[in-house]
Amino acid sequence: MYQHLSSFSPFFSGCAIIRPPRDGGIRYRGLTQEQVQILPVDYEIEYICRGNRVIVGPKVRKCLANGTWTDMTLPSTCLLLCPRVWTSLENGRVTANPPGPPVEGTALHYSCHAGFILEGRNISHCTKLGKWDCDPGEATKLLYDLLYTEPIKIVLMPGCSGVSTLVAEAARMWNLIVLSYGSSSPALSNRQRFPTFFRTHPSATLHNPTRVRLFQKWKWTRIATIQQTTEVFTSTLDDLEQRVKEAGIEISVRQSFLTDPAVAVKNLKRQDARIIVGLFYETEARKVFCEVYKEKLYGKKYVWFLIGWYADNWFKIKDPAINCTAENMAEAVEGHVTTEIVMLNPETVRGVSNMTSQDFLAALMSRLGGKNPEETGGFQEAPLAYDAVWALALALNKTVAPLKARGRRLEDFNYNNHDITSEIYRALNTSSFEGVSGQVVFDAQGSRMAMTLIEQLQGGSYKKIGYYDSSQKNLSWFGNDVWIGAGPPADRTVVIEEYRFLSQKLFAAVSVFAGLGILLGIVCLTFNIYNGNVRYIQNSQPYLNNMTAVGCMMALAAVFPLGIDGHHVHRSQFPVVCQFRLWLLGLGFSLAYGSMFTKIWWVHTLFTKKDEKKEKKKPLEPWKLYATVGVLLGIDFLSLVIWQGVDPLHITVEKFTKEAPKKDLDVLVQPLLEHCSSEKMNTWLGVVYGYKGLLLLLGIFLAYETKSVSTEKINDHRAVGMAIYNVAVLCLITAPVTMILSSQQDASFAFASLAIVFSAYITLVVLFVPKMRRLITRGEWQSEQQDTLKTGSSTNNNDEEKSRQLERENRELQKIIQEVKTNSSALDRTLECSLIPQEGV
Repeated sequence: MYQHLSSFSPFFSGCAIIRPPRDGGIRYRGLTQEQVQILPVDYEIEYICRGNRVIVGPKVRKCLANGTWTDMTLPSTCLLLCPRVWTSLENGRVTANPPGPPVEGTALHYSCHAGFILEGRNISHCTKLGKWDCDPGEATKLLYDLLYTEPIKIVLMPGCSGVSTLVAEAARMWNLIVLSYGSSSPALSNRQRFPTFFRTHPSATLHNPTRVRLFQKWKWTRIATIQQTTEVFTSTLDDLEQRVKEAGIEISVRQSFLTDPAVAVKNLKRQDARIIVGLFYETEARKVFCEVYKEKLYGKKYVWFLIGWYADNWFKIKDPAINCTAENMAEAVEGHVTTEIVMLNPETVRGVSNMTSQDFLAALMSRLGGKNPEETGGFQEAPLAYDAVWALALALNKTVAPLKARGRRLEDFNYNNHDITSEIYRALNTSSFEGVSGQVVFDAQGSRMAMTLIEQLQGGSYKKIGYYDSSQKNLSWFGNDVWIGAGPPADRTVVIEEYRFLSQKLFAAVSVFAGLGILLGIVCLTFNIYNGNVRYIQNSQPYLNNMTAVGCMMALAAVFPLGIDGHHVHRSQFPVVCQFRLWLLGLGFSLAYGSMFTKIWWVHTLFTKKDEKKEKKKPLEPWKLYATVGVLLGIDFLSLVIWQGVDPLHITVEKFTKEAPKKDLDVLVQPLLEHCSSEKMNTWLGVVYGYKGLLLLLGIFLAYETKSVSTEKINDHRAVGMAIYNVAVLCLITAPVTMILSSQQDASFAFASLAIVFSAYITLVVLFVPKMRRLITRGEWQSEQQDTLKTGSSTNNNDEEKSRQLERENRELQKIIQEVKTNSSALDRTLECSLIPQEGV
């Protein structure tokens, strides 16, 4: 039916024939191209390719009713197919970009499974010749063909990193210099392994000096990294780690991933990473920033540093491997900074070739004959290859004079001639000239030192914000960097240290009570000394009571250093405050409690035996009482001296959980609390508390045992027992509570200080107020005669009541006797008067 189509009217509905792709043709079903001009609706054509080429794009097109063919927006091309030998990797995976068959223009990215390390290059490109670039096997064959074919070679110039690695490692065996124009692997920067290697293509680590310079410019000293697990990125990161360490910058977080970056990104978020360097391929970059969007690891608090050789729209490309929209991706990547090696001099400077970079570019485009540069392999590296030729030519010229001085020429070179190789090496190593790619200078490892372009994504498009020349350490800054916040963010959450101080109202209130207690102690001490000759006071062992009063005042004085902290004194003076706390409280307790314990101890010793009646008649020698107090005081003094001599108190700072302020600030508050402590604080406290605790418990026991004893030798022992009960209970409760509440300065101070105040008040009131009351109410002031009439013991004593009763009865009898005597005298005088007149009569 199709044989008459050529005679159809021009008004017949159908589609005009279209041109086949280059290096291909069209298969017409049932017809040849010469037989047709217009093809009917629904007619299908099929593209075919010549030789070892395959169709990329739509292979079949169908005629539509509107006279057009299907999928005309998608081009169909015939491309050479590269061997599939490189499309699989044992213990790893190969990712093709773009996906599909390995045709010319395809890039294969290699990565290893967990636990394996990639050896060799991590990327291969399918060239327009239908071969994989940088084929080490092919390179080995060509190398030996060159070496064993005339003429003799002086310099080898490989292209990619894989071939350069093989050639440079073998070249020293033949004394050959290797100069590469397209190798970027950091592994090639190893003079021991590649002693004669140079390259005009900068190492992938050249990004790192630029990154370090930017960190310094923005005053960042803490960064984080996340990398894809491949050799090139691992080597780059190792180099970066060394450089930032030399610059005094810390890598706080280092994360890596193989295929899924979700966990790595979460770890960055959890560890408060702010300045993040990302090293991964473009496909993985989309996965990373999709996770970045989910974790909200972007915005005014964060800055990302990426590689600059991604496509400008890499984050807009629809990728089935991620579940983020283009809007999500654009939001997450906004503001990130990229670094890219400059391969074409941005300045209009004529170099050694008498051409500017623009002149070179124009000449190159002319040679291409109108071909699309993006479809021309090696277009970007062309300036580097051009400068490599110039570097070699200048180096060879530089060797002429030194060789001539020794009677040699370059033509004398052979594979055993090390001297000529050394001259060429020296000449290349000292190369310095202006090329079309910029200043050509080699570092100590033979790698090119070039300028780096710095760009920032602003409003969805990349803007140039500066250049950095690592050879000159010169940063050219345009000043057009834009930040989401007021400026570059901080490299970490700013932590503000804030010391917790004691409440001044609480300190003032307790200090008032302590001060009044000291005044009360002074009154009690004065009273006791003033009335020391009163028999009732003498029978209470006044010198021990004086010690008790002094001890109470010392303990009360310890309240003031207990409340002094960094709010009142400088940190350098704080250890002195710690010493005052310890000594005042320790010696005060020893004097106050020790004197009371001595009384109760001797009362128990003398008056609770079987021969109690005999013992009661024995005099109590005062020196034994003073010796007992001295022993207790000496034990405390010696223990404090040993403690402070071996492990002195010093200031320590306790850190609490960081707190976020109520305002929306990028800061955290670090609460701090100062303590008096020593290296083995718990050990010392355990010894002291153990000893004091046993002493308190023993005091309670002795007070209970002597509660029914009556004696005039220590007439206030029952009041002493009452004071011991109160002091022991307060101390035994307060000591563990203050240890538990040590992190709460107000509560800890309140418990400790109030326990001291109450103990001192109770002791002074119980011991001295009854004595004052007795002497005031009964008028027993400094009267030795009155004191001799009194045999009272302590307050509420039955014997004392009996004595008082006898005294009252004695006074009444004396009055009766006096009255009887008076009446008797009156009667005698009356009788005498009545007898005298009778005698006169």
